[in-house]
Amino acid sequence: MDGSPRFVFASDSLKGTITSERAGQLLESAARRHFPGCTCRCVPMADGGDGTAAALARACGGELRHVRATDPLGRPVSAAYAMLPGGRAVIEMAAASGLPLLAPGEKNPLLTSTYGTGELIRAALDAGARDVTLAIGGSATNDGGMGCMRALGARLLDDAGRELAGCGADLARISAIDVSGLDPRVSEASFHLMCDVDNPLVGPEGASAVYGPQKGATPEMVAELDAGMANYARVLCATFGRDLADVPGAGAAGGLGAGAMAFLGAREQSGIARVLELTNFSALLEGADLCVTGEGHADAQTARGKVVAGVAAACAAAGAPCVAVVGGMSAGAMRLPGLAAVVPTAIDAMPLEEALARAEELYALAAERLFSLLALGARL
Repeated sequence: MDGSPRFVFASDSLKGTITSERAGQLLESAARRHFPGCTCRCVPMADGGDGTAAALARACGGELRHVRATDPLGRPVSAAYAMLPGGRAVIEMAAASGLPLLAPGEKNPLLTSTYGTGELIRAALDAGARDVTLAIGGSATNDGGMGCMRALGARLLDDAGRELAGCGADLARISAIDVSGLDPRVSEASFHLMCDVDNPLVGPEGASAVYGPQKGATPEMVAELDAGMANYARVLCATFGRDLADVPGAGAAGGLGAGAMAFLGAREQSGIARVLELTNFSALLEGADLCVTGEGHADAQTARGKVVAGVAAACAAAGAPCVAVVGGMSAGAMRLPGLAAVVPTAIDAMPLEEALARAEELYALAAERLFSLLALGARL
C-alpha cells in the first residue's frame, strides 16, 4: 500500500444505531487521519430490508420520491420509492404494505392487501421507470400479491364473475383472473425480486404457515389462508400456465413472490446481489487497496445472503482485500470466504444497552484501530 491508497467503504447499517452512510463517514475520517492523500468511496449498502430504497438512492445518485398510496387496510399513507438514473426504480413493499403501518390490534392477514405496493409500482412507471426492483421484506399481507396486481389493472373474479378486492380472504374465493386491463407498461419493463427466503407458496413451509402468525394469523386463519393459497395457485396455473405452488421464493412476502413472478415476470435474486448489481460494485472495486464492510452482528448466519457475505465475495472475485467492522461477532464470522479480518467495535465488557447508546463512539474507535494498524503495516 503506497502513500495514496484507494479505499471503498460498503457497510450495512448497524440497525437502530448507525446508518450505512454514517458508517462510511466514520471510516473515511479515520482513514484520512492515517493516510492523508487517500481516495475514499463510500457506497451505502443494504440487503433488501428496511432502508434499501434510501441506501440505493444515495449510492446511485438517485432520489426518494414520496407519493400518496394506501396502507394494508386501505387507508391513505405517504410512501416513498427510489428513482435511480437510467429509468430504474427501487420499491420497498413495506413502505405501503408493511407491518409497522398497523397497530398491534389491526394485524389480520385475512383483511390486509398489497394494493399500496401496486400503487407505488404504478407511480414508478408513471415516472418513466422501466427497470423495477421490489424489496419485499416486512409485509403485513398474505394475499399472494393480488392487491398489488389489482392496482396495476388486473381483475380478480369469483365464480359468479364478481370482482374481488384482493385481500387474504379472497384467496379462497378467486376463480378467474382477467389480465386484459393490466397496465401495458408492465410488459415493457423488467422486474426484479429482492428475495432471501426459499419458502414455497403453500404447505407447512409456505407463506401462510411460516409467516402468517407474525402478521396476526391464528391457527384457524393459517389453515384458511393456506387452503386459499392452494386455490390461488391453481388459478395462477390456469391463467399463466405455470405451477408456482412449490417454487422456492414464491411464498415470500405473503405470496407476493408468486404474484410478481406470474403477473410481472419478475426475476428473483438475493437482496445483496441486486444491490451490488445496481451500484455496479465490481467496477468500484477496480484498483481498490481495501474494502471495508460491516453489519451489526457477524456470525454463521452472515453467510446467508447478508451484506458482509455479498461484499466479501465480490471483493474475492475482484482480488481486493476485505475487512468487516461489526458491532459484535461470533467465531463463525471468521470463516466467511473473502473476508481477511473482522474488527468488533466492543472494547470492554458492557451491558448491551450501554453498547447501543455508545455505538457511534465505539464504531469510531474501531475505525481508528483498523487504520492505525494499516498505517503501521505500511511502515514496516
